[in-house]
Amino acid sequence: MLMEWLKIDFKYQDDRGTLIQLIHKGYSQMNIVVSKAGVSRGGHYHKLNTEAYYIIQGSCKVTAYRKNKKETKVYHAGDFFRIGPYVTHDFDYLEDTVLISMYSMGVELENGDMDIYTIDTE
Repeated sequence: MLMEWLKIDFKYQDDRGTLIQLIHKGYSQMNIVVSKAGVSRGGHYHKLNTEAYYIIQGSCKVTAYRKNKKETKVYHAGDFFRIGPYVTHDFDYLEDTVLISMYSMGVELENGDMDIYTIDTE
């Protein structure tokens, strides 16, 4: 499996609104990504990092591949999933989308190198 569904830690909802706790440990870098419909991002992989994504609003088609294995899934608001190291991933945004991406270590390594690779940089 190249992409894995995740469960949120917990969700609390009352008349004031909703609180969703995605994680409480295991990730050290978190980004908010805002993409417009029709945009593509990705085409890279990480050697050291596991990435987790939570779709806040919108939807995207994610294609993940490694060697001769390929998976494509469409994710929508409320979906939470993970992609491991050495899995190249492409995001095609089907509508305006806001998501959170979390890295287990962070892309910027302590030695100044970046843990982001394309087939061309290998």
